[in-house]
Amino acid sequence: MSVRELCTFSSLCERFSFTSTTSRVSKISTTSFSPQFPYRNSNSNLLPFFYLNSSSNLSCVEKSNLKLCRNRPKRVFRSCEREFLAQREEEEEEEVGDSDGVFDEETDYAVTDSFDIEEFEKEAKDAVREYAFSLSSELTIEDVTNGQKQSGKKRRPKSSSKNIPDHLLPRVTIVGRPNVGKSALFNRLVGGNKAIVVDEPGVTRDRLYGRSFWGDHEFMVVDTGGVLTVSKSQANVMDELAITKTIGMDEIPLASREAAVARMPSMIERQATAAVEEASVIIFLVDGQAGLTAADMEIADWLRKNYSNKSIILAVNKCESPRKGIMQASEFWSLGFSPLPLSAVSGTGTGELLDVVCSELKKVEGVEIPSEEENYVPAIAIVGRPNVGKSSILNALLGEDRTIVSPISGTTRDAIDTEFTAPDGQKFRLIDTAGIRRRAAVASSGSTTEALSVNRAFRAIRRSDVVALVIEAIACITEQDCRIAERIEKEGKGCVIVVNKWDTIPNKDQKTATYYEQDVREKLRILDWAPIVYSTATTGNSVEKIIAAASMVEKERSRRLGTSILNQVIHEALAFKSPPRTRGGKRGRVYYSTQAAIRPPTFVFFVNDAKLFSETYRRYMEKQLRSDAGFSGTPIRLLWRSRRKTEKDGDLIAGRTANTSIQSPQAQRDRKILAAT
Repeated sequence: MSVRELCTFSSLCERFSFTSTTSRVSKISTTSFSPQFPYRNSNSNLLPFFYLNSSSNLSCVEKSNLKLCRNRPKRVFRSCEREFLAQREEEEEEEVGDSDGVFDEETDYAVTDSFDIEEFEKEAKDAVREYAFSLSSELTIEDVTNGQKQSGKKRRPKSSSKNIPDHLLPRVTIVGRPNVGKSALFNRLVGGNKAIVVDEPGVTRDRLYGRSFWGDHEFMVVDTGGVLTVSKSQANVMDELAITKTIGMDEIPLASREAAVARMPSMIERQATAAVEEASVIIFLVDGQAGLTAADMEIADWLRKNYSNKSIILAVNKCESPRKGIMQASEFWSLGFSPLPLSAVSGTGTGELLDVVCSELKKVEGVEIPSEEENYVPAIAIVGRPNVGKSSILNALLGEDRTIVSPISGTTRDAIDTEFTAPDGQKFRLIDTAGIRRRAAVASSGSTTEALSVNRAFRAIRRSDVVALVIEAIACITEQDCRIAERIEKEGKGCVIVVNKWDTIPNKDQKTATYYEQDVREKLRILDWAPIVYSTATTGNSVEKIIAAASMVEKERSRRLGTSILNQVIHEALAFKSPPRTRGGKRGRVYYSTQAAIRPPTFVFFVNDAKLFSETYRRYMEKQLRSDAGFSGTPIRLLWRSRRKTEKDGDLIAGRTANTSIQSPQAQRDRKILAAT
């Protein structure tokens, strides 16, 4: 029987002319040749002329391919047909193994009543942990490659005492002239590497706070900048503080530049004075190797004259040798205080210092232990390029000069943590950071201090919950802003875009903000989900909107979506747009989805094969989640997990295949007829 006779054989056509429950093709006509499953063999140009099985119709090829089929040798045709049937059987087995639940052909969405939901939830948590570990490793590698290796110092164990709020703890302030080791002693007392320590004067400028404990006492340690005296000339002060007038100050007029540099010493002194006034104990630190200086004597007189009611401890630093330490410390008896030798680098003598400090402190009692939920205080990191107004925003929010504000580029160096209570009573921890310049600019400057400042800024992003990305209104979005935005998104932090210095935009009207927002969205596409706030920090205009937006972002970042609601959203998204098919006819299927984590919201999708879901379709699914479920201001993570085929699944597949063979012997006979033909 020829091919044409077989295709037009009436009894055979009538036999397979019933309407299939899985096919979308109507009854087959003897004169119309349209293939149900278009398929091209990878080894030849031959198209199989029909396909038979128990659940489909007879599908024939177009007339234009019949001559091609006839002219081919029979052995080639039969070989291709057998290969085609074998591949279809493999696909059927895979579909049987992938559809434990009732599968909807129209939406490609599997109803997972027979799945082990607990096993899915457990696997989802494992997937989140694996992803978090890989991401953390990747970001750590980036820090190391950027020359920003983290310190190898071991952190001190956490205190076992009650978690008392920072504002209720007593203060211990470290003061002294520049470059005597105040920041090194601060790091030693609080544990870790919080303050920048470089062997040059004038590194610390703002007040830096850190919690510490010794025995049953817990207190706050305050690091300050070097206290300078009026007896020094302006030139000597500039040399001692190593303040530059050139780096990052090209756009500032020379007169304004010199005036800002001249005000810097008094601003540093003002910050140190504020720290001394709120302290319960003052640690007056001097340099044992340099010996007694005139600046040390003037600071001692200043402390005795103005703060005689406070406990003052004279600590002689850089006394590494116990024998020489006593000799070095004996020189400072003339200051009127009892000297205590120690070494901040090696830790020698710090225990004796803490004993004396704690003997002067009072225990804080009668404080209720807050619950875990009440103890959680969201952190807001204020980041951006230099001179965009980060410190001005912090001072405007707090209503005080918490940090130094100056047109000098790089004024802020350490990451400054400050507690803040919003008008609605919610508590936040504000983190002011140094300006982040381009990596090439930092490397070309050769400044170790600036490199460490940028590293502190990146660490502040990592330990924050919401990041306020500050941009300058007149400059709009720069390339460096895009790089900082990429870092924020990669870290998984919530974000609020703050357009500062809004008053510098001339001729504003009602449409100015709309056009400006369109420009920001176009250039910062990676943060198209972040809200935008316009403010003027110098006048305090609209700065409270930053906290309101950050509070909203934190709530969205901590929100958990119910599994039933999530699966309903996914079902509607799949119904609206199904995953595309591959050339082999395969299509991705979603079995189950769940939210496995918050901060940021992380969703795990269990699918038949994660490779079947392209990046375009994954972005579509994220867009649908945002439009239907919210999550404004926070990145969301979508993790796609291919379903693992266990032994139980293999037995199930084998059983279903065996049942199919028994229940459909007619399909086997049809295949034998096809092979014989």
